[in-house]
Amino acid sequence: VQLQASGGGLVQAGGSLRLSCAASGLTSSNLHMGWFRQGPGKERELVAAITSGGSTNFADSVKGRFTISRNNAKNTVYLQMNSLKPEDTAVYYCAAGRYYSYFLGSYDPSRFDYWGQGTQVTVSS
Repeated sequence: VQLQASGGGLVQAGGSLRLSCAASGLTSSNLHMGWFRQGPGKERELVAAITSGGSTNFADSVKGRFTISRNNAKNTVYLQMNSLKPEDTAVYYCAAGRYYSYFLGSYDPSRFDYWGQGTQVTVSS
């Protein structure tokens, strides 16, 4: 079972990136999915989450700029990031879990069934 995150890179402020999280060895359509990020010297925080049925939630800091979507046929979740800011610089991690409330509550990594390896996003000013 593996979550493979990709799509990170270096981009100028105002630019866009799309992150992908591909699941293998499991059927992710039954799982809720989310993206977290951890910036330099900061705690890991939720960026966006999507239920198995497609409902979404976003951190206030990214609302209106980021969208999250999923393609169950491809076992993949996407994070489209537009109007990127230097403060979006972080390592982005995807996670999968059975309980959506865990994505929205206090962060506890042990509550999620699977984690991706992280992909670096760097936004230059």
